Amino acid sequence: MNETSRAQGWAICGSAGLAALLFVVGILNGRYWAIAIPVAVVTLFALGLVAWVGFTIATIQVETDSGPEILTTDEPRVASAAESISAEDAA
Repeated sequence: MNETSRAQGWAICGSAGLAALLFVVGILNGRYWAIAIPVAVVTLFALGLVAWVGFTIATIQVETDSGPEILTTDEPRVASAAESISAEDAA
């Protein structure tokens, strides 16, 4: 792991801590926006995921399966020697 990744990780942790602090301060002050903004962000994120899944399903290119291949021959089946001997014994 390089230093850039570590710095980005610490920046994300710091941003999350700051957002949590602002959320708690907003809740304690009785501000409507402290609840409305996080709920709006989560809702829009979830709707974005749903739209992405729908778009992926709508635009995927799938090759149709022609079904299992069945080998057929036009020649009549010839009995093997073992089958012929057992048929003669049965008669």
